[in-house]
Amino acid sequence: MRLLVLGGTWYVGHAIVSAAIEAGWEVTTFNRGTADPFLESVRSLRGDRNRADDVRALAAAGEWDAVVDTSGYVPRNTLDIARALAPVAGRYVFMSTVSVYQDWPIRPLTDGSATLYCPPDAGPDYGEDTEDGPTRYGYQKAGCESAASLAFGAERTTILRPGVVLGPREYVGRLPWWLRRVAAGGQVLAPGSPDRAIQPVDVRDLAAFALRTIADGTSGTYNVTAPIDGATFGDLLGACAEVTHSDASFAWAPDSVLLSRGVRQWSEIPLWRTFPGVWAVDSVKARGVGLECRPLRDTVADTWAWIVATGSTSSHERAGEIGIGAEKESRILSELP
Repeated sequence: MRLLVLGGTWYVGHAIVSAAIEAGWEVTTFNRGTADPFLESVRSLRGDRNRADDVRALAAAGEWDAVVDTSGYVPRNTLDIARALAPVAGRYVFMSTVSVYQDWPIRPLTDGSATLYCPPDAGPDYGEDTEDGPTRYGYQKAGCESAASLAFGAERTTILRPGVVLGPREYVGRLPWWLRRVAAGGQVLAPGSPDRAIQPVDVRDLAAFALRTIADGTSGTYNVTAPIDGATFGDLLGACAEVTHSDASFAWAPDSVLLSRGVRQWSEIPLWRTFPGVWAVDSVKARGVGLECRPLRDTVADTWAWIVATGSTSSHERAGEIGIGAEKESRILSELP
């Protein structure tokens, strides 16, 4: 199988390239070459997807059985690159997000839930950020989905909509923050209830599913999450304590207490958000065509092993927002009954 990966050096793209190499596929990556970990294992084409000359050179370097686009964020650009590749690639797999849904994170979702509208040729300014609702990122990704389908046609296009993606090489740093905080020991401020269901998907399971859709010729749109009610926040933090051999104890603070103390959801306490739709994304359709999700404990253990082996700390611009400060955590803990 001849695969072209647009991106391929960071998180999801890296997992897809790694899985394809392991499967014996012939892999080409297209990126600016600022950080390429694969060296001679792949055919590396250098270029910027925003430069027309580079895209034309990429198309001239084909053909491929499939393209996986992990770096498409602006509809107009996705449309241009997909149109250039349509004559030389069999299928187009676009990596999208549950943020394209009108009701995320407010209400539970299925694959058929209404999505945001964005034209397939929209520029980077289309859409707007709203408090606790749709974001420009979501609008833009929705437009990219339309662009991919317009260029390749429905039968040759697969849209994947992952929710929260965790695992080794996570650059935002949500799970790494929890692992490091729990490893430090002591009393740890925990959000809400240990019984709160969560459904993050392992980045390697997302990658495997992307390749599965290519191998099977599967078209359509799929939510990619772990099963609803398959794991809990308590399972997550318990696994963090287990794999780090920590003596940490957890003080579960009600949502109302955290909100009244001004704790920022999703960032100061990673993966905590109170809306009922956050962890209620139905992925039965994807599991019906081959999505398999490993136990959350394995994701936690492998992420810790990666941290220990590499000493990795995230340099991503969003990483600085992650995690509650020690002083604020201590103050809230002291106020709990």
